[in-house]
Amino acid sequence: MRQVKLLNHGGRLNRAAQEFNIPVDDWIDLSTGINPDHWPIPAIPEDCFTRLPETDDGLIDAAQQYYQADNFLPVAGSQSAIQLLPKLRSKSTVAVPETGYAEHAYHWQLAGHDIIFYNTADIDKIISDVDVLIIINPNNPTGESYTQKTLLKWHKELQSHHGWLIVDEAFIDCDTTDSLVAHSQQSGLIVLRSIGKFFGLAGIRSGFIFADNMLLETINEKLGQWTLAGASRYLTKAALLDTGWQQQTITELKQSSTKISDLISTYSGCQPTGCYLFKTISHSDAEQLYALFASNGILVRLLDNKQGVRFGLPKKDQWQTVNDIFKKAFHQLHETKSEQAKKTA
Repeated sequence: MRQVKLLNHGGRLNRAAQEFNIPVDDWIDLSTGINPDHWPIPAIPEDCFTRLPETDDGLIDAAQQYYQADNFLPVAGSQSAIQLLPKLRSKSTVAVPETGYAEHAYHWQLAGHDIIFYNTADIDKIISDVDVLIIINPNNPTGESYTQKTLLKWHKELQSHHGWLIVDEAFIDCDTTDSLVAHSQQSGLIVLRSIGKFFGLAGIRSGFIFADNMLLETINEKLGQWTLAGASRYLTKAALLDTGWQQQTITELKQSSTKISDLISTYSGCQPTGCYLFKTISHSDAEQLYALFASNGILVRLLDNKQGVRFGLPKKDQWQTVNDIFKKAFHQLHETKSEQAKKTA
């Protein structure tokens, strides 16, 4: 059997526990952009497990209320859409961010498309030559964001030659000012949303794809029946309807975002970029920094290019421990660098 290549992601706490010989329960996981103080999971009705999922269970109504749109399909996390979309076009030239969620480039390349890696400043120069432009808004891991006006301009240019604009909005829930969901009924505009990040429910594999009705019909045929398990549908519906929790969480995440930024800049001397759910720094000693945090029981995300580190948010009761380990890890890095400098002097 051919072995399928898996890309690196945050998480994989079990692997880190083995590598650094620290029990899983003793770790603080800052390696993902998932809200650590997740939406509170209620008791799940038994029939979610004993009956086939039904489409008239209220999930669609809840999603219409939350997203203020009705042109969407529930999917098993935005990842399932990322894997499917490349199979719906003939060979195309696809522009993906040079630094960004690597699954996009991987699956378009796997499906036989030509890939162009871009920096934002390049987009206006290349857009007439590409068939598909993929934007992550805000970008993971850089936090770079794009205005609605700019995105709609690019979509118009792509539409002039029947191209697609795909916008991955997995991290946008805290501030939806520049979301394109309200415009996604336009042909060639596809928006992906996730329940995993803001709601902290990554394990239920739930999300939505927004697009024009013709494309949604094609996607629905490809996905077939029961794209979401009954329990996932039940939890997604309840979370989308809980407006009180959503409003409180937005406030808390903004405060936590400021707090983690202050920690990073205080101890690293670097000004982080990112969004409300994670912060990233470029660092010449990123691999060493990753190992130092891990040896002290904090898992962070080493960027794929090994030139930076991304920090997620800790749980509410972990801040003091995180502060202490930040101080310790950066002090250890400084001492190690000083010793190396002495040896080479």
